[in-house]
Amino acid sequence: MSLSAAIRGYSLGAMQAGAPTPGQRVWRLVLAATAAGYRAGVGVRAWTFASGLRGIRRLPCPVICVGNLTVGGSGKTPCTIALARWFRARDRAVGILLRGYGGRESGVTVAADDQGVRARWESVGDEAILLARRVPGVPVVVGGDRFRAGQEALRRFRPDVLLLDDGFQHRQLHRDLDLVMVDATDPFGGGWLLPRGRLREPVVGLRRAHAVILSRTDQTPDLASLQRCLEQIVPGAPQILTRHRPFRLTDCAGGAAHPMESLAGRRVLAVSGIANPRGFHRTLTDLGAALVGTAVFPDHHVYGTADLLRVDRMARDTHAEFVVTTEKDAIRLSAQDEAGTPGRPLLVLQVELEITDGVESLERLLRGCGEAGRG
Repeated sequence: MSLSAAIRGYSLGAMQAGAPTPGQRVWRLVLAATAAGYRAGVGVRAWTFASGLRGIRRLPCPVICVGNLTVGGSGKTPCTIALARWFRARDRAVGILLRGYGGRESGVTVAADDQGVRARWESVGDEAILLARRVPGVPVVVGGDRFRAGQEALRRFRPDVLLLDDGFQHRQLHRDLDLVMVDATDPFGGGWLLPRGRLREPVVGLRRAHAVILSRTDQTPDLASLQRCLEQIVPGAPQILTRHRPFRLTDCAGGAAHPMESLAGRRVLAVSGIANPRGFHRTLTDLGAALVGTAVFPDHHVYGTADLLRVDRMARDTHAEFVVTTEKDAIRLSAQDEAGTPGRPLLVLQVELEITDGVESLERLLRGCGEAGRG
């Protein structure tokens, strides 16, 4: 089987595609033409960096990038949290840089310092606040210009290592280690570039990766075939296998903990505004929940009163016993005074990235960067 055929075989869109209507065929042609234009633009941009027409700036400390090839949903934030904790456990000072998608601030903003959170999610985006909460004491600096954000982090906090969250396509900043997340349930974003699919760049861009981190490997039926396909794309690169492990269930309003087992056999309505809601739904069913409904909103959706009324109506119509959302959604829902439905608490399911295979390979790469940061 050719590489292109293998990629098409792992296309979620291809697996779900039926016989399209005439209108759908026309729309697909329009999207395909637009995607071709996008591909040309990506190719020109890559050439400008390869030819030296566009410079790459280097910060005076190691930079580790956690990125992906697709738009959202592969587990970059849980991976960044895990890496930050790994360095902290080894007495390495670490800082986090990210764009702050969905935030209103321009320029460079310190979302969190070593004393705690210093910004609101509306200003810096939900991911910055999630990172700040999950790794307290680690500075989180937000800015579209990641080089300037890194300079500010170095000036104020003097980290040994900087983690660049969602920066694989941000070629302007030199990175010492590129870790690329691949969602095993939809590895190639439908097999098409934006806007027809979810690929940010052609799959061959994966060859820039120093290691591939496969997420949700417990939710794919044929992991071995996917690994062989990835080996064709980026031969010799370590493949780190991970899963999203649920570890805490809390009340959105008060933070009270609930036993994870309390979802088993219960009627649950899932609420999410994330890039891959299917993974969230699968995690709930794996916990034994009876998923009676799903309220799916766009990624990074800003919830309003009308949205909560919709959720309340769905909970009543489906006789849901619990309404469960993601940790990232809970940050945006916390802005609403009535987060929850009468008699049905809004619960937050927290997950973390658990490495199931390849930890030695990953730690070897991280130790190299960590020692360079101490040098």
